[in-house]
Amino acid sequence: MQHIEFGTRAYRRTFLSMLLGSIVTFAILYSPQTLIPTFSKQFNISPSTASLTISFATVALAISMLFITVFSNAWGRKKIMGISLLLASLLNILVAFSPNFKTMIFLRILQGIAMSGFPAIAMTYLSEEISPKHIGRIMGIYVGGSAFGGFVGRVLVSTLTDFFSWNIAILVLGLFSLICSLFFWIYLPESKNFRKANLSFANWASGISSSLKKTNLLYIYGMGFLLLGVYVALFNYIGFPLSKRPYHLSQTAIGFLFIFQLAGSWSSYLFGNLTERYSRTRLMSWAIIMALAGSLMTLSNNIFILIIGLILFASGFLAGHSIASGWVGLISNSYSKAYASSLYLLFYYTGSSLIGWSGGIFLNLFGWNGVIFLICGLLIFTGLLVMLIGRSLALLRIKKSISS
Repeated sequence: MQHIEFGTRAYRRTFLSMLLGSIVTFAILYSPQTLIPTFSKQFNISPSTASLTISFATVALAISMLFITVFSNAWGRKKIMGISLLLASLLNILVAFSPNFKTMIFLRILQGIAMSGFPAIAMTYLSEEISPKHIGRIMGIYVGGSAFGGFVGRVLVSTLTDFFSWNIAILVLGLFSLICSLFFWIYLPESKNFRKANLSFANWASGISSSLKKTNLLYIYGMGFLLLGVYVALFNYIGFPLSKRPYHLSQTAIGFLFIFQLAGSWSSYLFGNLTERYSRTRLMSWAIIMALAGSLMTLSNNIFILIIGLILFASGFLAGHSIASGWVGLISNSYSKAYASSLYLLFYYTGSSLIGWSGGIFLNLFGWNGVIFLICGLLIFTGLLVMLIGRSLALLRIKKSISS
């Protein structure tokens, strides 16, 4: 196989293309996050109902990713990713003209389906094309790009909403995404190691089945479910305490606070590099501790301590996701890589939808303290999954050494 090596022109093209694809996907997916209070007021709905603009899109994306792998195996990785980004961008322009909340939700569901082609196939494309010794590094870049995309979407939309309206903000984001999508299509290198497969339900069922039988993969799917869930729960509702006493921050100020979330993206690249030297179980444990400490710091009435907490929390999440997503490709076999990646992302985005939505219930019942209680409990459970996979891998190494 001819792999792309670090430092080559093809590597730089892949780096830039994946960055653009991540920006488009995650800017569109999470741009309504800072608008949840706005939607709640304008449409006279509860915060948890307003958050369905995120949850429904992620559920549609998660379910669609299970099936998109069938088409990518038959039609090619780059084609599916390019079409996905273009359709999502065009639908975002339509969202800007939504006459009511129901129409918006319908269009967001279509966006989730359209967007599924990029995240489901990007991980597979990278694991096939990038040299295995650099997969942790490039996966860290990809995850960091997703954080940057989320930041761009939130800040652009929240700022333009303050100056104009949410409609204009969403429209501008759609046009920006369309331009980035075209650059992605032109610049991403063609697949060298892709092997075309027949469009077959039997192949799909076999790949999904084999990816569900590995216990260690199930542990990683669970980690993804919990990690993105707590991340979305925190950032979905952080705008509510920040807009009240003692902060009284404006929509623009709240949007720009996500720059501190972006500051945490360094961890995805750093921890991706560290996987070449340290065990993933140890690194994942540190990522969870960082996220726990950061979430507890958001309970402070001191804005500076809260900001440090947001950075620490985002750093822990992005490091954890970088480790887990790269882990999937290492544990799964070559035949089922695309299916294992899709299942990881199915659990990942389902966690975003369910836990992100349930955070609104905890906010209504117990306030911000309730949201943090939920987040801390789920992070501790994530730590238990890390312990289980660590033990399982250790036993596997012992068995291999005995047999050899």
